[in-house]
Amino acid sequence: MSYEGWKLLHLLGVVLLVGNVTVTSIWKLYADRTGDARIVAFAQRLVTVTDWFFTFWGVVLLLLGGFGAAWQIGLDPFAARWLVAAELQFLAAGAIWLGLLVPIQIRQARLARGFTPDQPIPEAYRRLSRRWIVWGLIATLPLLGATWEMIAKH
Repeated sequence: MSYEGWKLLHLLGVVLLVGNVTVTSIWKLYADRTGDARIVAFAQRLVTVTDWFFTFWGVVLLLLGGFGAAWQIGLDPFAARWLVAAELQFLAAGAIWLGLLVPIQIRQARLARGFTPDQPIPEAYRRLSRRWIVWGLIATLPLLGATWEMIAKH
């Protein structure tokens, strides 16, 4: 594959990953604010679905394309300062996601499966939602930083 082909895969991965984590947080926040158990449960289920379809495959394409492009042009992906800075930020976001966000999502999904339309949404779910939004925003910052490193290359 050409350098441009690898770069296209890399950019598609960035779009899928950053786009999904950004959009998902917005529509989940609005769904949670309705207080309607059916809407909240549906949105929570879609968080998992979109993570598998967009975030997971975004990460795969991002890594494949990025390392493929570096390999194609003979660049050591662990030598250039800007590239290492981007990789470390990407790893930081991944650590927050895997260490905090995924466990929160699993707990929320379990709670949401028990929602009934005639019962209020439990406070435990609402607490987890607030944590998920805060840590999701925090995890997005290093992704944006990594994107900047890839553009600026300084």
